[in-house]
Amino acid sequence: MKKTIYLIGRQFGSGGRKIGEALAKKLEIPFYDKELIERASKESGIIQDLFERADETHRQSFLYTLAMGSFAFGSYSATLADMSLDDKLFLIQSNVIRKVAEEGSAVIVGRCADYVLKEDKSAVSVFLHAPIEKRIERISKLYQLEPRKAKELISKTDKRRSGYYQYYTSQKWGAAENFHLSLDTSTLSKEEIVDLLIQYGELKSR
Repeated sequence: MKKTIYLIGRQFGSGGRKIGEALAKKLEIPFYDKELIERASKESGIIQDLFERADETHRQSFLYTLAMGSFAFGSYSATLADMSLDDKLFLIQSNVIRKVAEEGSAVIVGRCADYVLKEDKSAVSVFLHAPIEKRIERISKLYQLEPRKAKELISKTDKRRSGYYQYYTSQKWGAAENFHLSLDTSTLSKEEIVDLLIQYGELKSR
C-alpha cells in the first residue's frame, strides 16, 4: 500500500473520531487525535495541559499576524518570541503533523491538518458531518445529556472548531472545496465509511 495520510475534519457528534480510529485499526497505521498533542508536548518539552487549553479554541486572524511580521508559516525565526503562546503551540503542532506525514501512512483528526498538509500528494482530506437531529441523539447517549443540553454542547463545540479553523487558515470550516470528500455519516455505517475512505485513498494514489 502506498503512503496515504487521512485527514479528518468533523462536526461534533458526527462520529469522526470513532471512524478515524476504525480506519487506522483496519489499515494498521498510526492514529492521531489527542495523541498529536501528547507527541507535540513530548517533542517540545511544553506541558501537555497548555496544548489542551489551546486546542481548537477561537481567536482572531493568525495569518494576519504572520503577514504583519517576517515569520514564515511553519518555521521558526526570531519573531516567534513575539507571538502569543497559543500561536506558538499551533506552529509546534503543525511541525509535528508534518513529521507524522513524513514517517508514513496515518490518520489525523482535526488540528487544521488538511491545511497544514494541503500540498502533500499523499493526503486524503475528508469532512464528516451529519444532520443535527442525529448528532443530538448521539451526543445525548454518549454524555448522558438531555437533548437540549446536547444541542447546546454541539453548537458550542462546532463554533469553537469553526473559529479555530478560520483563524489559522482564513478558510471556511467544513466548506466542501477545502476537502477531497465531504460525507454525511448518517447515511452509511461506520464500516462502510471506512471502506469508502480506503477505496478512495487507493484510487487517488494510482
